[in-house]
Amino acid sequence: MFANTTRVLLILPRDLLDRARVLAGKATATFKLPVSLQIVLRALIEEGLKGDEHPALLANMEGQAKAVRHIRAGARRGGQAEKKGGETGRRRRK
Repeated sequence: MFANTTRVLLILPRDLLDRARVLAGKATATFKLPVSLQIVLRALIEEGLKGDEHPALLANMEGQAKAVRHIRAGARRGGQAEKKGGETGRRRRK
């Protein structure tokens, strides 16, 4: 079915994964065939990439990118503050 494949590690929030599992369960009941979480995620990605411009999709990506930037900026600020105080950021074992 898939001649050219690659593996991807995907980190998702639990609530998002739970919603995908519900969708897999509904599809399994509807088709009377086993529908795995992997099938659901692959279908969602494929369908999401079909359209050129989906305002909701673009807004979602922007929100996630801004959240990542905010988290990383906070980590940089926190890391720099520790180094200024003479700490290396590592805990010593007792």
